[in-house]
Amino acid sequence: MKRIRLSLASGILAASCSILATGSALAQDKTLTVGGYGGSFETLMKELIIPEFESRHEVKIQFVPGNSTENLARLQAQKGNQELDVVILDDGPMYQADALGFCAPMKTSTPGDEIYDIAKLGPNSIGIGFVATGFTYNTKWFEREGWEPPSSWMDLADEKYSQILSIPPISNTYGLHTLVMMARLNGGGEKDIDPGFSTMADKVAPNVLVFEPSSGKMSELFQSEEIALSIWGSGRTKSLADTGFPAKFAYPKEGAVALMLAACPVVENDVSDLANAFVDFLLEPEIQVRLADAMGSGPVNKNAKLPDELAAWLPYGPEQIGKLIAVDWDTINPAREEWTKRWAREIER
Repeated sequence: MKRIRLSLASGILAASCSILATGSALAQDKTLTVGGYGGSFETLMKELIIPEFESRHEVKIQFVPGNSTENLARLQAQKGNQELDVVILDDGPMYQADALGFCAPMKTSTPGDEIYDIAKLGPNSIGIGFVATGFTYNTKWFEREGWEPPSSWMDLADEKYSQILSIPPISNTYGLHTLVMMARLNGGGEKDIDPGFSTMADKVAPNVLVFEPSSGKMSELFQSEEIALSIWGSGRTKSLADTGFPAKFAYPKEGAVALMLAACPVVENDVSDLANAFVDFLLEPEIQVRLADAMGSGPVNKNAKLPDELAAWLPYGPEQIGKLIAVDWDTINPAREEWTKRWAREIER
C-alpha cells in the first residue's frame, strides 16, 4: 500500500513538474511585436532596451522597423488584424493613429505629474522623448565670417545665408515646422497658413540650396561645406557633432518646436498587459536617460537626470521644456496633403 502511495505521489510530482515546465515554456513563447524607427534607433532598442524588458517579463520582442509614415500605413492596412502590439511614431502621425482608433486604452504606473504636460498627446498615446526643431550651424564657418549664431526664425530670410542654407521639405516634420513658424510670425498660423507659404516662397526659399529630406545627406552637406546652416533637430545636431564636426544647435528666441517620439499600445492585440508594460518601461527614468544618450531625445519624465555634457545638447528640464512650442496637429493632419501639393507648386518650384 505504501509503495502504491509513493508511486502515486511520484506520478503527481512528475505531472506537476511537467505542467510547470510547460507553463514556463509558454511564458517564454510569448511574443510582443513592436514597430518603430529603423537604423540607429533599431540598434539602440535591440542592444540597450529590449533585452532588459525581455528578461524582466519573460517575453520575446519582435521589432518591425519602419519610419512613421510606413508604420502608420501598416496600421491602416492591417485594420482588424493588427500585426503590431506597440507602435512608436513621430508625434504628428501618432495623433493620427490615436484619432483613427489604432491606439488601445493605455494603463501606466508612471504618475501623471512625473510626465511633462506637453508629452501627454492623446487619450491613448504619450511622448517618450523630446527633440527640438531649431538651427544647426557650422560654428567655424560662423566664426570665420564674424556672424552671431542665428537667433530668430526670421533669420532664415537673411540674404547672407543665400545658397548656404538647407531646410527639409514639408514631407519631413522639420520642414513642416518651418512652414508653421513662418505663418505664426507673419500674422497667420495653422488655421491660416497663407502667410507661411508667402514668406517661405518670397523670403526664405531664395536662400535655400536644397530642400533635403535625408539626415545622411544633410550631414554630408555640412561636412562638404556646401551649407553653413539648416533647420534640423537637436538630436541630429548632437549626432553630427559626435563625429567631430563643429556643429552646434541654437534655439530660436521665439521658441523651438517640439518634435516628440511617441508610443502607444495597439488595439486588437492579445498581449495588452505586456504592450502597456512596454510603453510604461520606456517612461522609466533610467530608460529615458538611455534614449537621451543614444538617440538625442530629451526626457519626458521629470525624474530622469542627465549628465551635464548631455543636458547641454538636448531639451531638458522644466525651463527649457516650458519654452518648446507644440503645433496644432488636429488642424495640420487633415490639411497636410493639400499643403504638400501647394509646397511643390509654390516653394520647390
